[in-house]
Amino acid sequence: MPNTRTAQKRLRQNEVHRARNRSIKRAVRTRCRKVREAITAGDVQRAEAEFRLAAKHLDRAGAKNILHRNAAARIKSRLSAKIKAVKQGSRMRDEG
Repeated sequence: MPNTRTAQKRLRQNEVHRARNRSIKRAVRTRCRKVREAITAGDVQRAEAEFRLAAKHLDRAGAKNILHRNAAARIKSRLSAKIKAVKQGSRMRDEG
């Protein structure tokens, strides 16, 4: 247990911040998972729509230092590359 009043307050604040950060991280992971599921299903339109939402959540988490900005950018870049690869594959199937 914290001994001083300031330590008690920090404990309370840390619990609130931890709950908020976990909620935001969970939302980011869920959105990224939905993008990957759409990519796996081959649904480019849904993947792009989910990517827009995921990018929004990632940017917000990066801005609030819940994720490092570079980590958020890296995740967005990788998801974008996967969507692009699926698009290229679907174009090849349409032409062939």
